[in-house]
Amino acid sequence: MKTELRPPQNKKRRLVKRRHLLGGLLVGGFVVINAPWVFGWLYQLYYRPVERLPGVSLGPRTRLLVLAPHPDDEALACGGLIREVLAGGGQAGVVWLTSGDGFEWDVRLVERTLRPTGAASVALGRRRMGEARRAAEILGVPPEHRFFLGYPDQGLGQLLTDAHRTAPYRSSLTLTDRVPYDGTVSEGAPYTGESLERDLRTVLDRFRPTLVLAPALRDTHPDHRATAELALRVLGDRAEADLLRYWVIHGGLEWPLPKGYHPALPLEPPTTGQGLPWHRLPLTPEVLERKHQAILAHQSQMELLSRFMLAFVRTNELFSERPT
Repeated sequence: MKTELRPPQNKKRRLVKRRHLLGGLLVGGFVVINAPWVFGWLYQLYYRPVERLPGVSLGPRTRLLVLAPHPDDEALACGGLIREVLAGGGQAGVVWLTSGDGFEWDVRLVERTLRPTGAASVALGRRRMGEARRAAEILGVPPEHRFFLGYPDQGLGQLLTDAHRTAPYRSSLTLTDRVPYDGTVSEGAPYTGESLERDLRTVLDRFRPTLVLAPALRDTHPDHRATAELALRVLGDRAEADLLRYWVIHGGLEWPLPKGYHPALPLEPPTTGQGLPWHRLPLTPEVLERKHQAILAHQSQMELLSRFMLAFVRTNELFSERPT
């Protein structure tokens, strides 16, 4: 029985074709992410044009409360809306559920340490709280309307489970099981779902919002989804779920595109948010620049995530009436 061997040149051709294919995929991916004007017509086929989306309507006495899982989420998703509410004579407040102390690589870089746990992680949390205060000042949110809760970054979902409803959760980064920050609503409160819900209710009672903005359940970050679940649970118990509107920051497939600072481009609906009833808030150049400066105030995040964060400096913001 004879065995037929393929000529060596055929093997070489296959290798060359594979290399060309891989090179084409890499170049294509780079262009899609960094030069979307080449593929603009594909965006128009994939999404409804942003200009056709209904607008966001605000009353003159709006009391807006933004639920931010981490410092910087308020500026990325809602910085423009905060400015519009304040300019219209309303009130705006922000509640930060965590202090952003669970980003291990950020701790290493910003705190210049090879041990990103314990004191170093808490130090990053304090730094990020200071950045949130500066960003809030830029946006015009007064000190009395800034609420820090200080619960564990990367651990909000754990607090919503039965296991940690009353039994404290211990953060693997801060190495603590209770709120370690002063200036919070309940300094020293245990990391439990019960404490987290109680603190959010305290903020709602103090601020009495007429509009609450929270992440959508379709946001892919686990802390964002947990914040959405918490908001639906707490406001649902208060018969105030109709006050909720939703935003997305982690929207899948490299969204938003392109990365970097492109203030003349619109923000398209996220990939994970297809089918949601999106509403568009157009931003004036003055409001957009104020939002830009608020994002830049989060300096610790800009070192690693600047291209992602600056991609939210767009001509509009997007909000949904439904979380999913």
